[in-house]
Amino acid sequence: MPAPAFIQLDRLDDRAQAEEAIAGLTALRAQVAPKFFYDSLGSRLYEAITETPEYYPTRTEAAIFAAHGPAIARAALAETGAAPALVDLGAGNCAKAASLFGLLRPGRYLALDISVAFLRDALERLQREHPDLAMTGVGTDFSRRLALPNDLLGGPALVFYPGSSIGNFLPGAALRLLREARETAAGGALLIGADLIKPAAVLDAAYDDALGVTAAFNLNLLRHLNRLIGADFAVRQWRHVAFYDPVAARIEMHLEAREALSVRWPGGERRFAAGERIHTEYSCKWTVADFAALLREAGFSRVRHWTDPQDWFGVFLAAG
Repeated sequence: MPAPAFIQLDRLDDRAQAEEAIAGLTALRAQVAPKFFYDSLGSRLYEAITETPEYYPTRTEAAIFAAHGPAIARAALAETGAAPALVDLGAGNCAKAASLFGLLRPGRYLALDISVAFLRDALERLQREHPDLAMTGVGTDFSRRLALPNDLLGGPALVFYPGSSIGNFLPGAALRLLREARETAAGGALLIGADLIKPAAVLDAAYDDALGVTAAFNLNLLRHLNRLIGADFAVRQWRHVAFYDPVAARIEMHLEAREALSVRWPGGERRFAAGERIHTEYSCKWTVADFAALLREAGFSRVRHWTDPQDWFGVFLAAG
């Protein structure tokens, strides 16, 4: 049985990541990029979040594909041609892309993720289920730059970015990533999910579920930082904070100090006052018109979309 290929596209060495994390912690307003959520435990906790009753994006997107999957696949293949390379951004457990294999019949599957160990395990399982499909796992931080060698693609690509992860980027950074996705999808297409604006109560609950899974996910970032930079964060000294900002149309997630404290790491220290926060994530929400306009600004054309009956989530297809 064939094994998936695996390449490290860019250097994700611990030193570079530690320097980036420390720079965020020592900024005037402490912040840590959401990519640091995704150590192996963080990736599994995110899977658990998607199963909570409050977290609507995963099941709503799945319902859209269940209702419109054949039409979406036909439209995508009309742009890419038969057997495209399926490029899965932030592949995680690869389940969303795998659910479309039967409709899209890709010629090859490229799974991109920052969590290398988690991606390797997922891709090896998937290869056993689809032994005839060439698979490549790509360890890369595409939040910095998305660029794939042409020989990896082998022809027109369908870039797939499901879920609401594009919302983790503020508009300027989202535009940059989408422009890079358009270069990757030149002659092909982009299939992307976007979370739409909806009542604040729904959004607040989705990012602060009653079981505390999202809180555990956010707090696990501190454990990851302890390993990465040798810090001494005490998780019990912090609380999860999440809220919707209707003016900016985005969720904000933070970690808030329960008391005055100091965090130390080799060569550095940061003092936090009681109530001071570390910003960990934005999740921007869109109208259909605004997200379609963003895709066009990034250079895409022939933008189409499908939504659920409540217009809570959108799946967008755009020609590269």
